Amino acid sequence: KHFTDPNYEILGAVDAVFYQNLSQNKAFATWIKRSAHAHRVAGYRSVTLSLKPMGVAPGDLTDAQMDQVADLADEFSFGELRVSHEQNLILADVKQSDLFALWQKAKEIGLATPNIGLINDIVCCPGGDFCSLANAKSLPIADSIQQRFENLDYQHDIGELDLNISGCMNSCGHHHVAHIGILGVDKGGSEWYQISIGGHSGRALDEKGRTRPTALGDVIGPSFAAVEVPDVIERLVQTYLENRYEDERFVDTVDRLGLEPFKANVYHDKGHKRAAAHV
Repeated sequence: KHFTDPNYEILGAVDAVFYQNLSQNKAFATWIKRSAHAHRVAGYRSVTLSLKPMGVAPGDLTDAQMDQVADLADEFSFGELRVSHEQNLILADVKQSDLFALWQKAKEIGLATPNIGLINDIVCCPGGDFCSLANAKSLPIADSIQQRFENLDYQHDIGELDLNISGCMNSCGHHHVAHIGILGVDKGGSEWYQISIGGHSGRALDEKGRTRPTALGDVIGPSFAAVEVPDVIERLVQTYLENRYEDERFVDTVDRLGLEPFKANVYHDKGHKRAAAHV
């Protein structure tokens, strides 16, 4: 009772112009698939603006972009803007008829990357670049992974995948509940990275539409030097792509197969395994 709904208009669930744009513009349709979400009021959607374009630290905005986002909120979402745990921004109440115009304006200011929920939608703490508690840098690791998976078609083929990075055991990036988690660790004064897989935060649904219980990821084995991390992530993804069922997500394949196929692909080189740091 302390909150009131905005002044929603009475709209129909079907908007002819919206569906025309959807059918005629592939880029717009791709953005809608990843960034627009169902709304309880007919004729409205909630929209996530991605703060994960290439070459930018996850979650970062410039001062100019912040002013522009405020304008978008005023124009399209009753002046309200929300910040998600995933380090993105949400316009909660957008009219379906306004989605095409919103997409065009978001694209102009670099906030329409259609990667929400995909491997490059990385959650990352500041790490050793900015935090005195960190054991290792996080932002360069995020950048190297984003570069490895830069191709959007490849990201969409991989499908839903949570990848979180923490620079120390304080776990500000919540790596332990990610499908793939990366933890920075100190090994003899050097920065190494421990990889876990199979975590999830309880927000996802299982194959029967039930909410999955929260689970912590399992560490796959010895840790890796920073330069090795992109290769490790790609081997984990390759193992998933080679073994997944149709429409099966990464975390579901891990649940079904267990760690061994993933470990076998990552640690196939015995020389590499001997060189890795045991943490």
